[in-house]
Amino acid sequence: MIRVILALCLFVVTGANLAVADEITIAAASDLNFAFKEIIAEYEKTTGNHVKLTLGSSGNFFAQIQNGAPFDLYFSADIAYPRKLEEAGLTVPGSLYQYAVGQIVLWAAKGSHLDISKGLEVLREPTIKKVAIANPKHAPYGRAAVAAMEYFKVYDQVKDKLVLGENISQAAQFVESGAADVGIIALSLALAPPMQAAGSYWEIPADVHPPIEQGAVMLMGGKNQESAKAFLSFIQGAEGQTVMKRYGFAVPSPR
Repeated sequence: MIRVILALCLFVVTGANLAVADEITIAAASDLNFAFKEIIAEYEKTTGNHVKLTLGSSGNFFAQIQNGAPFDLYFSADIAYPRKLEEAGLTVPGSLYQYAVGQIVLWAAKGSHLDISKGLEVLREPTIKKVAIANPKHAPYGRAAVAAMEYFKVYDQVKDKLVLGENISQAAQFVESGAADVGIIALSLALAPPMQAAGSYWEIPADVHPPIEQGAVMLMGGKNQESAKAFLSFIQGAEGQTVMKRYGFAVPSPR
């Protein structure tokens, strides 16, 4: 009997402690993988709140949110998606903001025979069998990659060699693993320690493709709007901005 009472007391105390910390759910573009894991760790340490992060394709998340997916925050690699959600009345009014501008790079693994310092011209090499990019149908980094290849007039030679990742992280995995000879990936991934150790990159000029304007928004279906707002403030603060810049994002000035 005493053991039962002690167990009940422990349950009550534990439950009370858990109730103190809020949990927010975030749907985020996969180019944020490494940057957000650092930011979230610091946010959780600072606030005591918990963050459940789901990474993936911005376009896929857009469809899921339209169908009622219960996220608190949506960080899209294409600001057009959260704008459409705002127009549909699915977002917290006034919460939409542009949090970054992304950048694409040509990336090859160490030991590759390719001289990527030649830029996208190197894609003309006949030895290249597969080129990894994100799927341009729903990933803005994929659309930027196609636009850049068209600008340098190599797309027609490369289009039959393209291997499409579900998102930009999967595209990076294809080339890192050797499943593709070379890839066009996000600078934020190329700057991550694992990718830096595994290969090298050439930065594709930003003016050869549409800008990758990235937007975040709070969602009406979220359960913890106050905590979601606190996370947005943390991202816009000095610590969040420092991490984002370190991963190659151009960060707009706070509103």
